[in-house]
Amino acid sequence: MTTTIVPRHAPSVRPDQSDDVWRKAGDWLQRHQATIRMVQWTMVLVYAVLLIVPVFLPLPDNAAYLWSNFTRFAQFVFWGIWWPLVLLGTALVGRIWCGIFCPEGAISEFASGHGRGRAIPRWMTWPGWPTAAFACTTLYGQMTSVYQYPAPTLLILGGSTLAAALIGFLYGRNKRVWCRYLCPVSGAFGLLAKLAPLHFRVEPPLWQLSQLSGTKPKAINCAPLVPIRTMRGASDCHMCGRCSGFRGAIRLARRSPNREIVHVAGAVAKPWETILIAAGLMGLAAGAFQWSVSPWFVQAKTWAAERLIEYGVTWPLETTAPWWILTNYPGDVMTLLDGALLVAYVLAAAIASGASTVSSLALAARCLGPWRTQRLHHLAQSLIPLAGAGVLLGLSGLTVSQLRSDGIVLPFVDPLRAAVLTMATFWSGILCWQVTGIYSRQPVRRMLALFLVGLAMMPAVAGWVLLFWIW
Repeated sequence: MTTTIVPRHAPSVRPDQSDDVWRKAGDWLQRHQATIRMVQWTMVLVYAVLLIVPVFLPLPDNAAYLWSNFTRFAQFVFWGIWWPLVLLGTALVGRIWCGIFCPEGAISEFASGHGRGRAIPRWMTWPGWPTAAFACTTLYGQMTSVYQYPAPTLLILGGSTLAAALIGFLYGRNKRVWCRYLCPVSGAFGLLAKLAPLHFRVEPPLWQLSQLSGTKPKAINCAPLVPIRTMRGASDCHMCGRCSGFRGAIRLARRSPNREIVHVAGAVAKPWETILIAAGLMGLAAGAFQWSVSPWFVQAKTWAAERLIEYGVTWPLETTAPWWILTNYPGDVMTLLDGALLVAYVLAAAIASGASTVSSLALAARCLGPWRTQRLHHLAQSLIPLAGAGVLLGLSGLTVSQLRSDGIVLPFVDPLRAAVLTMATFWSGILCWQVTGIYSRQPVRRMLALFLVGLAMMPAVAGWVLLFWIW
């Protein structure tokens, strides 16, 4: 009997030269894990300096500039450069930030390698944790003005890092349990990674052939606990490269940016992802960026203050809280009324966006045939480009405002914002049209569903138009 020897990187189709380049890039990552660890710990050092040092410095005054004041520089790096680039990079090359650069991931895995190694408790695997953590972190960040001051930045980001280290120390062995189940941004990263034109592709036929050949490759450690044999998308993969070439069936490869959402994301209904898209990214996050300049917030505050004074209740207008509950700094203080209305505004944005979006998606799903919940959640995935672009625009607004406060004006900002918003809206429309083709071949049904999904996108688009061009 003749044994078939399977080449280490034999693909299911003949690769072109660019495919071979990407395969080699994935193999480079696999061979240079020590270099990647050096990069990770360098990022940990930079992260610690930017996070901790500003807390011990005086708050910057009006004469402080980005290039002359370390506190302002650190805030600009975190919120004006770091996070916008992380979001953009995730949409372009997958979760490479998580696998190669993230300080929390490196610390959590290191702690896991030297910790208790307990089994992961069942409560921790609840799929709603990333969505709930994203909502709580976003809301608390607004209450404490995390974008403006170093102390709340240390409290939120540093607290998250300590939690990641503790979870790593207690559970798993050389794993990233925190990243897999609890990280506040893992849900958003997982959604954006579905758009990435690069991913580690798993070829099931080659995997099976490698098993038949009788060879037993060296085991690999997938730190984020991805079942790599059945991995069909980039949502959970951290792009660290450890599995590249494994059994000759895994390689870094190109793909259509639409492929995962259209052909993979609908296989399993994920209600928590729908909530994160519709109420989280398109509602809660938008409200968090908008409330401080919203005339509706000002009107609500004026009305509430007048009613309280009318009834002789003035303590909500005078009472403040410590900085770690509500913003409390010289010249910048939130009263209990401010805090209550802030929370109400952001939650109202989340509820309104979630309710209107899910209602439109439900009608669109029904237009495509008999009711199936899975179809609604699949249509929700088509909104990821618009939802992600909105958060990116919101963070980039911090970049622009900080530069503008130092006299640096970027003249191309408004056209660029309009272009990003327009392209993201059309991209979501194209994805929706392709998704409808899976469930119906009738043009009328598909057009009606597309129209209804378009209605679901309108509040999000209108919110960003109000923020950047009207208010």
